[in-house]
Amino acid sequence: MKRNFESKSIKIILDNLITGSKSLNSGLNNIKVQKLWQETMGSNVNSYTKEITLKNKTLYVSLSSSVLRQELSYGKQKIVDLINKEIGNEIITKIVLR
Repeated sequence: MKRNFESKSIKIILDNLITGSKSLNSGLNNIKVQKLWQETMGSNVNSYTKEITLKNKTLYVSLSSSVLRQELSYGKQKIVDLINKEIGNEIITKIVLR
């Protein structure tokens, strides 16, 4: 009995697995956004950032400084555009600063 195996690269297999699993894709996007927030916003903002969560295309950011929260609220759309551009996909539509 002869078997015919179609050879696929691991990248293709993993891409299919990630795109097929909504929760896995969501979790990976959450990690990507957290990492990009840290890289994009810098160490000063990160020192006041307590929690970053992505849910249903909304980025929730908990900050320990009300002054910083007010400052960042003026540039919400710029932050959304910057993170989406870095990821290469529109995964964030709005930011909620807490």
